[in-house]
Amino acid sequence: MDELDSAIVEQLQRDGRQTNRDLARRLGVAPSTCLERVRLLRRRGVIRGFTAQVDLGALGRHVQALVAVQVRPLSSKVINDFHDSVTGLPEVLAVFLLAGGDDLVVHVAVHDVEHLRAFLLDRFSQRREIVSFRTSVVFQHSANTVVTPAVPSPGPSRVGHRPDWTVS
Repeated sequence: MDELDSAIVEQLQRDGRQTNRDLARRLGVAPSTCLERVRLLRRRGVIRGFTAQVDLGALGRHVQALVAVQVRPLSSKVINDFHDSVTGLPEVLAVFLLAGGDDLVVHVAVHDVEHLRAFLLDRFSQRREIVSFRTSVVFQHSANTVVTPAVPSPGPSRVGHRPDWTVS
């Protein structure tokens, strides 16, 4: 990705509904150049689509929670089956596969705490592959809506770098 591609991606994340003409004008390029670059970005999978950001509260989903899940036996089939079954649930916003103590985190949005309790009892506590789950209610959720490309830092690699402090 070059600077123009990065600028196009940034602008479209800020306003995905702007016209190609407006986007080209903002970036100082010809509309035909802009259109071709957007098409290439979509073809390469950099731009995967355009979506509307919604207010969960306005949709009656006032309570969000993160549910950390441990499954057993720990196998690709068990994890994939669980993942596939929960991603289709209307309460589920996202599912994250993790390394570490928990195997997955499920981000849910429901009407109220009573619906959260019912969701957990109906959808999680009855599943044989779940050995434990912990729920954290989200009080506030903020997200970066504009993501820029990662740029490798100049200089020597930091892999294996020890911090400047030591513990005795």
